[in-house]
Amino acid sequence: MSTLSVDQEPVDLYQPSSAALAAATIKNRAEQTQIAAGNLEGFWAERASEYEWFEPWEKVLDDSRAPFYQWFVGGKVNIVANCLDRHCSTWRRNKLALIWEGETGEVRTYSYHALNREVCMFANVLRSMGVHKGDRVTIYMGRVPELPVAMLACAKIGAVHSVVYGGFSVEALHERIEDSQSNVVITCDGGYMNGKIVELKKISDEAIRRAGSVEHVIVVKRTAHEVPMESGRDYWYHDLMSLPVARTASGNSRCETEVMDAEDPLFMLYTSGTTGKPKAIVHSHGGYMVGVGTTLKWVFDLKEEDRWWCAADPGWITGHSYIVYAPLLLGATSFMYEGAPTYPYPNRWWSMIEKYGINVLYAAPTAIRGLMRFGEAWPNRHDLSSLRLLGSVGEPINPEAWRWYYRVIGKERCPIMDTWWQTETGMFMITPLPETSLKPGSATFAFPGVEADIYGENGQPVGPGEEGFLVLKQPWPAMLRTIYNDPDRYVQQYWSRFPGVYFTGDSARRDSDGYFWIIGRVDDVIKVSGYRLGTAEIESALVSHAAVAEAAAIGLPHDIKGNAIHAFVILRSGAEYTDQLINELKAHVVHEIGPIANPERIEIVQQLPKTRSGKIMRRVLKARALGLPEGDLTTLEE
Repeated sequence: MSTLSVDQEPVDLYQPSSAALAAATIKNRAEQTQIAAGNLEGFWAERASEYEWFEPWEKVLDDSRAPFYQWFVGGKVNIVANCLDRHCSTWRRNKLALIWEGETGEVRTYSYHALNREVCMFANVLRSMGVHKGDRVTIYMGRVPELPVAMLACAKIGAVHSVVYGGFSVEALHERIEDSQSNVVITCDGGYMNGKIVELKKISDEAIRRAGSVEHVIVVKRTAHEVPMESGRDYWYHDLMSLPVARTASGNSRCETEVMDAEDPLFMLYTSGTTGKPKAIVHSHGGYMVGVGTTLKWVFDLKEEDRWWCAADPGWITGHSYIVYAPLLLGATSFMYEGAPTYPYPNRWWSMIEKYGINVLYAAPTAIRGLMRFGEAWPNRHDLSSLRLLGSVGEPINPEAWRWYYRVIGKERCPIMDTWWQTETGMFMITPLPETSLKPGSATFAFPGVEADIYGENGQPVGPGEEGFLVLKQPWPAMLRTIYNDPDRYVQQYWSRFPGVYFTGDSARRDSDGYFWIIGRVDDVIKVSGYRLGTAEIESALVSHAAVAEAAAIGLPHDIKGNAIHAFVILRSGAEYTDQLINELKAHVVHEIGPIANPERIEIVQQLPKTRSGKIMRRVLKARALGLPEGDLTTLEE
């Protein structure tokens, strides 16, 4: 590690180890970036040629209807043919594809052959229920193996899966079933989280009653507690899989993989902003496959002998791309865990890394900070030497958490791939590669073939160190194709702010070395006395204090400053509230950022309102502080 002065601020620079460099798939990022800049279509065509196509494409990129870009036009493909079919004709058929551990301790494993068999049989079941190419199927389940089975079965027959996170409320599920016009819902009797049963079937029943369009409900038995089953509508998954409908007329478990156009929809995934109804992002078979497979291979050097753990929920884009599809595309082994990181003890994650020999861990900063609160003794009880790379996803990771992750979990030998991307992008967009020199808290550089920039209000690029709007200046294969049933909203939301350029909705800056620093959502920027301050920056300063475990910052109206900073803080175990501590925290923020960032008020709290994907709901904090209605709380973690 060395220390540089970047934009007048000292920044630690972590160089890749010789082992990481030797193992790297890409040893010269600059060279690949230059190749892609010189011939974007040729660059992505070469990546696409690594996969099997029923028929080759006629044109790599069609931008004639921009921003409705099309990739690999005329190509015929199915992502499942590349995730399962092609592996089952090789030695990988007997290799582990999926390892699953339940919160209550059960373990299930699937070879590529076994997973393919399960997927084929369930695809036959869906076809027997009248599910055809293009039909939407809603999946509302806990983190069980049947969830990726259901996703892959839908994709295999050309149906469009719509996975709804298994912690969402009745209203949220009802909205998504109704908007997608699903006739089939796949759910569980219940799921486990933090030692408690989540009533998935009960929630599904009420949402389905409100939606009115659902004809069939398939229920996976997970918790085995009693749930009502409506005759003629509800069917147990395991019963269906034992019936002749799960097999072909000749009695075997095969299922023909549907030949899809590269641009045919693979799935729709709902994402919501602070206002407005949730929008369904649509991703396609061909481009998405090429994007997620390439990025996982290059960014995490994933090899077929690796055991990969993406510690996300399959109900979010991170789980879609990097629990299910990308690891299977690469023939790797994906690990999946059902429950909470700290159940029943704070060493649950670390014990599983040791138990299964996990090679790569990809987790959210919220989870890392949560585990930091319990100290170093818990991870130090376990052998984590199987790890060779770490990753961060979902939000900017503060330098303090980055260093803890690097030092305590990675033992100062595992590079951290701090990735920036979105539901809409489908794949990693700004990210290190294992050969990249790392700065804690920076997502580093755009992936080769991705052109990112930072614009000011006037639509022009800003200079080094200046904050602005993060934009993407050219199309990429895994990009969203549209918003389901609302193409006008797609254009308005993503392409109207700066015509011809994709508006991410995130703010960022780039330092004099070209490193990107993600600040947060545009609505997570506080303007104090004319100065723009990122909530992530303020929160990072607070969390870097020894007494602070987690922090959230919001802006509240101020007569003189326009806005003043109001911070909410969770203290570490052993730290106690005193007026002196509050003053010390304010002084610490001033020291870390400057006097302009001095919080007007710091409030000690026991917990922070978060979405079920772990993101802090600052609008709820703001509404509470101002005594206003809190608005839609369907995404609020219980």
